[in-house]
Amino acid sequence: MIKDTILHLLEDVMDPEIPTLSIVDLGIVTGVEELDGKIKVTLTPTFSGCPALRVMEDLVRHKLRDSGYVNNEVVTSFAVQWNSNMISEKGLIALKKHGLAPPPKHDGYIELDVLSDTPCPLCNSRNTTMQSPFGPTLCRSMHYCNNCKNAFEAFKPVG
Repeated sequence: MIKDTILHLLEDVMDPEIPTLSIVDLGIVTGVEELDGKIKVTLTPTFSGCPALRVMEDLVRHKLRDSGYVNNEVVTSFAVQWNSNMISEKGLIALKKHGLAPPPKHDGYIELDVLSDTPCPLCNSRNTTMQSPFGPTLCRSMHYCNNCKNAFEAFKPVG
C-alpha cells in the first residue's frame, strides 16, 4: 500500500528541532493519499506557530522527490488537531534519548500540575522542580532535577 511506503520513507525525515525524532514518530504526518498519480502528504504541527513547519514541509518534499515521487504536494492542515498522545512509543524513547522528558499519556484533560510531576530524562528521578512552563519553544517547559543537579526540558502534554 502506498501509504505504508510513504510513511516508511518519511521515517527518515527528522524534526529539525529534535534530530533524534522522526516526523512520523512525532505524529505530525496526519495524512498520505495518492490521487491521480500525485502523492499528497498532510502535516499537522504540534503548535500553530511552530517555527520549523516550513522546514519540515520542504524536507518532506525533498524526500519524496529524491525517492522518485516527483509529483507530490505537501500541505499543512489543522483539520486534525495534534495532541501529544500521537507521539509513538519509539518517539517517546527518542525524546528521552535527546534529553527531553517525554509527555505523559493522557485522557484529553490536562492540568498544569502535570508539568510539576515531570521525571528527569537523565536519571529518572521525580525529585524535580518546574522552573518555567515556557521553554525555548512553545512545546517545551523548563525543569531542574534536584537529584542529578541538571536542568532539562520537557515536551509538554497537549490535549
